[in-house]
Amino acid sequence: MTAVQGTAVDISTADGTADAYLAHPAEGGPHPAVLFYMDAFGLRPQLRRMADRLAGAGYTVLVPNVAYRSGRAPVVDLPEFIDPAARPEIFKLLGPVFRELTPEGLMRDADAYLRWLADCPAAADGPVALTGYCMGAGIALRTAGTYPDRVAAVAGFHGANLATDEPQSPHLVAGDITAEVYFAHADQDQAMPPEQQERLESALAAAGVRHRCEVYAGAHHGYTQADTAAYDAEATERHWAALLDLLRRTF
Repeated sequence: MTAVQGTAVDISTADGTADAYLAHPAEGGPHPAVLFYMDAFGLRPQLRRMADRLAGAGYTVLVPNVAYRSGRAPVVDLPEFIDPAARPEIFKLLGPVFRELTPEGLMRDADAYLRWLADCPAAADGPVALTGYCMGAGIALRTAGTYPDRVAAVAGFHGANLATDEPQSPHLVAGDITAEVYFAHADQDQAMPPEQQERLESALAAAGVRHRCEVYAGAHHGYTQADTAAYDAEATERHWAALLDLLRRTF
């Protein structure tokens, strides 16, 4: 792991200004870029630590606050450790925030993030990789299908509602994806049940997308998030190995 430089940045979008965290190796560069989509709890120290670890492996990592329309991060107050007792009140506060996140708005934002990375001196020229967690996995999948010529790889971990029967389900963009895809589900995850896992796999296969979908046995939704009770160290390290392997293959 190399020394990492992390800074707060602002990104102009069609709808305002998104605050974000940028991490990259402190020396050398430019480095291949990774757009990192947050989970439901948002941009916070845990995600900054994850971005730093990814940057330490040789990447320039941008973590936008996708909920910026509701305020700068943290959009709602969060405890240092999110235990099950705290979740109902947190999600009550996050309800109005989530309702602001339309597919159309998120994809306008994705264009802004990708353009910002294209102009970032720390980011190498060419397509970027995407990684997303929880709801961020769906945003990553949708971004890969909306901007296929700008995305080389997409990964999603403990994704939520990736392949529903709704008309705007993220999996419906599979036919437009040209990137290599990796998704890792948790087998104890009600937000991504087996029928959705199968629907996502079928859509990717039918579209001829290079992909691998795996299920991490014993893991729960949110297994990568060390500031929550769902954290699973073994599953998290498996996630890092899979993500870095994907990046090495595609960059």
